[in-house]
Amino acid sequence: MALKVIGAGLGRTGTASIKVALEQLGIGRCYHMGEVMQNPMHIDHWLHAADGNPDWDRHLGDYAATVDYPTCTFWRELAEYYPDAKVLLSVRNATSWFESTSSTIMLPKFNEFIAGSPIGELIRRTIWDTLEHRMGDRDYMVSYFDRRIEEIRQAIPEDRLLVYEVKQGWEPLCEFLELPVPEVNFPRVNSRDETRQLIATMMAQSGDALDEEAMNEAAAKLFVDNSN
Repeated sequence: MALKVIGAGLGRTGTASIKVALEQLGIGRCYHMGEVMQNPMHIDHWLHAADGNPDWDRHLGDYAATVDYPTCTFWRELAEYYPDAKVLLSVRNATSWFESTSSTIMLPKFNEFIAGSPIGELIRRTIWDTLEHRMGDRDYMVSYFDRRIEEIRQAIPEDRLLVYEVKQGWEPLCEFLELPVPEVNFPRVNSRDETRQLIATMMAQSGDALDEEAMNEAAAKLFVDNSN
């Protein structure tokens, strides 16, 4: 199966909601960081991809769309490999994105916790390295976010690209994908619970000996609530 939609938007830009929306539209299965958590064997693939040796058909062959990390790091490679796929760039205000990431997926305590584990290596190679390990530098991160949007705008033809905010709902997304607007509300995934679950799973992947309840309690303490 060839990808139909390539999500170029960074994590914390509504990617969990977009994953659900795309699947509700009947696009097919959508690859999200959660897939890595459920399939730890995928980690080696992403490390190979970071080394410049991906096998896209093997690891994305069962999926019709991608969103979030780690696939968004490889938006250019995927756009070249799947030339008929449309590119969906989810965005938000750059400052609010920084505030959201710095209190969740890029929280220093969380990064320290998973360092040295297989999932920590994956995140380092496909996320932290792309940010020059400057996740706590507000000015750098805001500038990076905005520069990246412009880079993608310049690289992808207008008729193949949608720059999209989840608050826009179904209409622009469905128009872009040439699909009818569903008669249901646009999905709004609870980002606090989604991120807490993801972080707890990453903590489990790190090899920590906490039981499930303790992992979730620890994960909950790692970040403050965010509405997006």
